[in-house]
Amino acid sequence: SLSCRLYCEEEKDPKRRSCQTVLAEALDVVVRSFAPILPYLAEEVFQHLPYKKDSEGVFRTGWINASSAWKKPGIEEAIEGACAMRDSFLGSISGKNALEYEVVIVIEPGLLFELMEALQAEETSSVSQLNEIMMASQTTLLSELPKETPADANIIKGTFLINLEGGDIREESSYEVIALPIAKAKCPRCRRYTSDSSSTPCPRCLKVLAGKGST
Repeated sequence: SLSCRLYCEEEKDPKRRSCQTVLAEALDVVVRSFAPILPYLAEEVFQHLPYKKDSEGVFRTGWINASSAWKKPGIEEAIEGACAMRDSFLGSISGKNALEYEVVIVIEPGLLFELMEALQAEETSSVSQLNEIMMASQTTLLSELPKETPADANIIKGTFLINLEGGDIREESSYEVIALPIAKAKCPRCRRYTSDSSSTPCPRCLKVLAGKGST
């Protein structure tokens, strides 16, 4: 989640820094958008930005100018697909704490699976972008249903339509989402169920704490 990236990762970790970059870009767009109708508020916000590089003011630095680097092909579809699977997951646990579960996502080989791999390169992760979107403690991405799946597991099935290149690339893919109670203990630092003991931080947090101690 957003808070986990900001408060649990190392200060200069790319995941934390990229989150700050997105927040800064979003704030810049919002401030410039309402500047014509709320000029004093916009100027006050702009002048108090801790990272601003100029002092000319919001009205002298131009209109919104988003970088083309934000427009990566497929990223919108990847996020929308992941959000659809998250909705399936959250719906299957009926308002329970999502962090008390691990999610298994099964997608047939194809474009949708490749898009999800862009959000999680590893088969199983507790710190990937995909897992953050799922809001679980751990996410596993597979191309076929695991043999050890419990017989009474609640398997939610769904489909997602990918639309790329203005409709030139269209592919409907099916997926399955399985929510399983996680067996690990809650980490006392990040509050995810990724630790071997409730009194010991998880491996990710131990690494971050060790880095702080050496600086």
